[in-house]
Amino acid sequence: MIRVSFLKNGENLTGFECKGHSSLGEEGTDILCAFVSSACYMAANTVTEVIKLDADARDADGYMRLDIKSSPEKAQDILKGMKLHLTELQNQYPEQIKVITTEE
Repeated sequence: MIRVSFLKNGENLTGFECKGHSSLGEEGTDILCAFVSSACYMAANTVTEVIKLDADARDADGYMRLDIKSSPEKAQDILKGMKLHLTELQNQYPEQIKVITTEE
C-alpha cells in the first residue's frame, strides 16, 4: 500500500511523506505508483526549483519526503492540489493508497 502523510503546522501544510508500493503491477509497469510518483516529484520540484523555497527533499525506492523549512504559506496551492489529486486516487484505489494529514 502507498501511504501519503501530509505534514501540517497550524493552518499550513509544510510538506509530505510518501512511502510504499501499490502492488497493482510489476515494477516499472504499475500505473498507480507512476501517478503518485509523478505528483510527488512535480510538487517537490515546483517548491524547490520554481518557487525556490528553503526545503529538504529526499527520495529513494518507494519513498519521498518534502519538508518546507520556511515560508510554507507560499506552497499551499501546490500542496493542496497534490492532496486533492492523491485523495481522488485514494477514492478510486482504496486498497492501494491511503492519504492522511498529521500535525507536526
